[in-house]
Amino acid sequence: MHSLKNNLTRLLEIAVIVIMAALVLDVLWGVVSRFVLAEPSRWTEELATFLLTWVALLGSAVGFSRRQHLGVDILVNQLHPEARRLMAIMVQCLVIAFTAAVMIWGGYILVSETLHSGQTTPALGIRMGYVYLAVPISGLFIVLFGVEQLFELVAPLSPSTSSQSPIAESQRERT
Repeated sequence: MHSLKNNLTRLLEIAVIVIMAALVLDVLWGVVSRFVLAEPSRWTEELATFLLTWVALLGSAVGFSRRQHLGVDILVNQLHPEARRLMAIMVQCLVIAFTAAVMIWGGYILVSETLHSGQTTPALGIRMGYVYLAVPISGLFIVLFGVEQLFELVAPLSPSTSSQSPIAESQRERT
């Protein structure tokens, strides 16, 4: 399962890099068309907004996979290690449930309703449902990574693994 997570994370990283490169080129063209050609492009700002949305959501899935997301852990660090582990399991379950409900299910409803309505973007003329697909897709990746992290927390550490728990490992990665 660990290699699957690494492959999915790498796939997401490549997607984020490609989208970010497209975003840079789009903004660059917007600047050139406005200030050099004196003929502002009408679609660059809209495309930049959509690309930024995709970069942010897919990038958040990459960050979640690497355990580089924000967390307020000052109180949790004061707990006994077993209570800390139990807290991490509960938090992971809440993250999975929230992401499944809001990003996957809610995102699915958002995409399907928007596609059904036929709403298109003003400058590019693409269907808004395709823009909103970033929500359920990133939610799916976050749930998959969350389940993998939950298994790491619940499964007892084997002697071949490090003596550090996943919680301590994620705290060490943050520093």
